[in-house]
Amino acid sequence: MTFATPTGPTEMATKTTISRTATEPELLAAAQGGDTAAFEQLVAIYRRPLHAHCYRMLGSLQDAEDALQETLLAAWRGLSGFEGRSSLRSWLYRVATNACLRLAEQRPQRHLSSERSPVWSDVHNIGDYTEEPVWLEPYPSDASDPSGPDPAASYQQRENVELAFVAALQNLPANQRAVLILREVLEFSAAEVAEVLDTTVASVNSALQRARKAVDHRIVAGSQEEELRALGAKGQRDLVAAFVAAWARADVDGILDMLAEEVRFAMPPFPAWFVGRAHVGQFLSERTFARSWRLRPMVANGQLAFACYVNKPETTPGRFELGVINVVTLRDRRIAEMNAFLDPEVHRWFGLPPELADEE
Repeated sequence: MTFATPTGPTEMATKTTISRTATEPELLAAAQGGDTAAFEQLVAIYRRPLHAHCYRMLGSLQDAEDALQETLLAAWRGLSGFEGRSSLRSWLYRVATNACLRLAEQRPQRHLSSERSPVWSDVHNIGDYTEEPVWLEPYPSDASDPSGPDPAASYQQRENVELAFVAALQNLPANQRAVLILREVLEFSAAEVAEVLDTTVASVNSALQRARKAVDHRIVAGSQEEELRALGAKGQRDLVAAFVAAWARADVDGILDMLAEEVRFAMPPFPAWFVGRAHVGQFLSERTFARSWRLRPMVANGQLAFACYVNKPETTPGRFELGVINVVTLRDRRIAEMNAFLDPEVHRWFGLPPELADEE
């Protein structure tokens, strides 16, 4: 993510060298004086959290990037008027939240496949590739162990943008979405949220109550953080290794052994989604493994995921092309859901190699 500070006849920016050990007040003072290097250093630690905030609000990587760029531009232009009555963090989240609310009015809501069409049964017909930007997209995560430290037993544990949580958020009115994220994920006070949204504390508390109820209604008990912790590091490694090996062997029975009985399998931007081992097994047998695959483990949305490379001998003999990012959801040590994202425009955000050699 990059940000070019604007320059022009009415916005003269300067670039100077400032110490990497400068404090936030020193950086703020320099940035308010027009120092672009100080501004870049000042906001550097907030970029990733702000981008994740915009993603939670909008459910789209490109929309999150657009909102982040709008936020940074607005912050640069408005920094001279920042008087420090709130923290810089609070002020930046206020700018970002309002940028997201404006974008939310202009962009379509994002959803998982199961929220857009009835369950599918014909594995030979997966519908038409949907060009419209209506699908919830996965989010690139740090490749470190997603189980992390002991999470708090509240919405804070969903700060890692789990798919189910972000999908549930998209079904809320945008203002309720903002309230829930600011209060329960980012832990702003009701008074701070009221200031961000230019409303009252009573309105914030009322919106939070409604948002909590709606989100809890949509999310199965237990987070992926909890599932991964229950599985443990060795259990995670064993599951990932078994899944990768079974996929490479086209071992449908081996894959089905790892799936929950009522597993869900979707492949946006195609509308089709299937429920149950029987339908998923049929799809894998008759559609997926008509070609050979190689999988590379990864993390997306704080969940186990796989970059799936497919062999296309007619175009790349001996090579495997990136075809799918498959984000899996666990329940009781089994894979309960697979969301296989096929859109190349989504893949580009993950920094994955476009091809693998057969031996990789």
